[in-house]
Parts: sequence; structure tokens; C-alpha cells
Amino acid sequence: MAPPFSIPSVQRLSTQRIAPPVPSLCLFFFRQTQLWVDWSLPLLGVTVLLVTYSALLLVGPALWGPHCILPAGDTAPDLLWALSGAGVSAPQATGPFLHIGAVAGVTLLAWPVADCFYHTPPKVLLLLVYFGLTTALYLAPLMISSPCLMEDNQLPPKPALSGHRGAPMLAPENTLMSFQKSVDCDVHVFETDVMVSADGIPFLMHDETLTRTTNVREVFPAQATMNGTAFNWTDLQQLDAGSWFLEVRPPSLGLAGRDQVQAQKIPSLQQVLQEAKQHNISIMFDLRPENHTDYQSFINVTVETILRSGIPPQLILWLPDGFREQVRQQAPGFQQIYGLKSSWNETESPLRVNLPYQDVSTEQIGRYRQDNISVNLYVVNEPWLFSVLWCAGAGSVTTNACQVLKEMKRPLWLTYLMVWIVTDCVSFLLILSAFLLLQ
Repeated sequence: MAPPFSIPSVQRLSTQRIAPPVPSLCLFFFRQTQLWVDWSLPLLGVTVLLVTYSALLLVGPALWGPHCILPAGDTAPDLLWALSGAGVSAPQATGPFLHIGAVAGVTLLAWPVADCFYHTPPKVLLLLVYFGLTTALYLAPLMISSPCLMEDNQLPPKPALSGHRGAPMLAPENTLMSFQKSVDCDVHVFETDVMVSADGIPFLMHDETLTRTTNVREVFPAQATMNGTAFNWTDLQQLDAGSWFLEVRPPSLGLAGRDQVQAQKIPSLQQVLQEAKQHNISIMFDLRPENHTDYQSFINVTVETILRSGIPPQLILWLPDGFREQVRQQAPGFQQIYGLKSSWNETESPLRVNLPYQDVSTEQIGRYRQDNISVNLYVVNEPWLFSVLWCAGAGSVTTNACQVLKEMKRPLWLTYLMVWIVTDCVSFLLILSAFLLLQ
């Protein structure tokens, strides 16, 4: 008898999802730390940040303006030497570390690249692109053009230092304490700013108002926002010109130093001239405000104050452009120093120029030097930027950091070169480790 008809059993299809293969990078970290984290996302995120950072450094000058010193025919690597200094945006100021950031980025990429290479169908093209990019970054410093690539016997003399409002990192700017601190830095020039009080006394002040560097809001609240030239000398001497410094830049001065800071008053030009005379230091200043209706009388009072002080006239570097010919006649012994190119006649050849470093190329500095024109560049605070200007032949720089630049015995090119070499070596070892561990 035939067996009863039966419907063949149908196996149920499993609805269980097949887990995707686990990246070996995640397994590797799990075995080492017993923590399950998908490390690919953090690595990629950090890499994107580093690449973006490096790109900003490269295109920074196009976005924020030419805040750099570049010889003719510069390429992107030259920015490593060209970007820095006070008043420059943060990405530009860290320009020398572009190479380090880029190498760090490709080093982090070694883990996902190695993981992809070993555990997916071979991607030879990916590997070639990765190692090609890495090699190019390793060798990038060799393509950098810098005025510091020279023999030691070709190195120009170290630029002299001009104290920008004294030594403003060590003491309140434009105070006697600040200029006394700058003397300890071996500055050759006091750089400052002069105003004339309502009763005809030249005094030191950079801002048009007194609010930033004095307690004028407390002493004269109704007059706090008035121009500094509206105050008479007696009123100016009632102001505290030092305590603000302890709030903005708390220094390691000790109790005696803090007391000295708090005792600072607005100095007169006469007082600073005596300080310069005592130490045989030149003085250079802007006379403010240039658009004042009494500017010519400010010029006259200032020149008379200088002549009465007894300071040798050759120590005066006369910078104000207004009524310069009149000053030449009144005080022929003053050394004339010029700012913008338009401030001197085509027929005359200045002996000294005072220019922002951002507006002068290293080639122009060299040409000034060949023409026996002394170039003072401002404001230079970073040692590596000072190194470039030193190699280019700048005669002097105006700085806030005289205590730092004083200690430099030679340009820093070799220091940065060693940093780049060490970075490349460490990166190579990390990349090699990634490929060996994930094999």
C-alpha cells in the first residue's frame, strides 16, 4: 500500500541577519583595551581636522591678506617661514607647523589604510596614493626656500632691538618701569608714542583715550572718553598707569614688583629723554593724533622739549611726517627716519626706514641693505620670524618680546629642520607599526 501523500517539509529561511565583518582595527583595540569602540570615526574626524587646518594655513594669505614675507616666486612651502607675529590671525601665526600637522594627519590614516589593504580585496592604487602622499610630505622641507639657507660666514649681523613702548611683556607699556626693563634687554632704541597735554607738556600715550591703560574712569568719570590731549599735566599725574597690567598680564613679579607696577604714572617725554640720555639709547616716536587742529604746535612743543633736555640730537630718530622740513631747520642734528615710501621725496635717499614687516619682502630688505639703508621692521615677537628677518639683513626690529629675542645667538633654521626630521621619523615608525600590527 502506498504511503499516504505528504507534503515535503519546507525549511524555514532564517531571518537572522548576517553580521557584517568586524574591522580588524576595532578588534585590535578591543583585544588591547577590552573596550569596544569604533575607532575609525574618531581617527577620520581628527584627520579631517588636521587636513582642514593645513589647508587653512596654505590658503590663509588669500583669505586674510598678505600677512607674510615672501621672496619672488614663492610656493606654498615658503609659507612655513613666512607666517607669524602679533596682529596676524591664529592659523597664520602657526604656519611653521603646517608640515607637522599634515604628517600627523597621514600618520593617523595609516590604521584605516592598513586595515583596508589587509582585509579587503587588495587596493594597490590606494596604497600607492597613500605612500606617494606620505613621501611627498616627508620631503617637503627640502623644497622650502628661506633666506637662512646660507653659510655661517654669510650671516648678516643680528638685528638691533627697539623696545616697543618699552618692554610691555615685563611692565606696563609706556611707563618708566617698562623702559627701564627694556634697558636690561640691551635695546638700542626706545620706541614710543607722544601726545601733548592741554597745558603743553608732551607725555607718553598710545591710545587717543586713557581708558585702556589708566584708571581715568574712576578718577575722572565724566571725562573718561575724552582725547588724552584734553587733560592738563596735573590731572594726568593723578592717574594710575600700572594696575591694569596686573589684570591683563599677571606677571611673576613678587610683592615688590607688584608694588612698583601699581606705582607707575604716565611719564612725560622729558623723563624718558633723560632715561635715554643716561643709557645712550636712541628714541623714536609717533606724535599723536596727527589729525589734531593743533598738530603744528604739538610739533613745536615736542622739538623744544627735546632740545632743552640736553640729549645728543643724533639719538633722536624723528618719525612724524608732518612738518618734517620745519623740524629739519629747527633741529638739523635729528636723524630722520621714514615710514611709508610716499613719505620721502624721489630725489632723496633715506638712511633709515621704519616699516611693518608684512609689507616688505626678503628681497626688498636685501636691496635696502645693499643701498646702505637701515631697515627697522615692526612688530616682531616670534623667534622664528626674527630669524628670517635676521637672515634677510634687517638692521633692527621693534619688539614686545625683547627679553626673548635678546637670548638668541643665531637664527632658528636648524632647530626647525631638526623638528621636521624628528617628525618624519616618528611618523614612519608609527605607520610601520600600524601595518605590522594589523597584518
